[in-house]
Amino acid sequence: MTDISTDGAGSNPLITVSGSPGSGVTTLCEGLAASLDCGYVSGGEVFRRMADDRGMSLRQLTAEASSHEELDRELDRRLQKIAREWAAADKPFVLESRLAGWLAGDDADLRIWVDAPDEVRVERTADRDELGAEMRVREVLDESRYASRYGVDLSDRSIYDLTVNTARWSPEGTLGVVLAAVDAYDPAADEGATPTAPLDV
Repeated sequence: MTDISTDGAGSNPLITVSGSPGSGVTTLCEGLAASLDCGYVSGGEVFRRMADDRGMSLRQLTAEASSHEELDRELDRRLQKIAREWAAADKPFVLESRLAGWLAGDDADLRIWVDAPDEVRVERTADRDELGAEMRVREVLDESRYASRYGVDLSDRSIYDLTVNTARWSPEGTLGVVLAAVDAYDPAADEGATPTAPLDV
């Protein structure tokens, strides 16, 4: 576990992490949760729970969600509820999903976006079922869906406090960069938060 001081940082930050597939989101979140000794929930994990609740495989639920908007909205509602509960609990927490920063709204203390060049992300996901071309198509479809449903432009990074190109550092280096930002964060000196109302899901 990496030790960080909590003198300047709010000792119980709600941190959202979002990013493109293959950018290292899961690796970063797991590292943050271990280093901060805090809870962590991912959108993928919640989606898997939804599949289990319905007695379906993840692939089956994914196929159904593509044509049933309510399934997507249920996932978003669950994630938003988790963000609100952890914010009220005043305990450190990491929430991950493509829309986590938007879903948490102003409850988020720090919103982080991670990315990497397309060729790096394709190489990182080479052992998955999804091909590079399919990954890019899914990203475009997701962005279109979020825009039409919530008016969210995922290419607009203005709500994020930190964006990191994970191809520039090792996983440990990326974690170190983010932990340094968390450690240095002082709510009392914060003059740059972007007001973000939670999405109406």
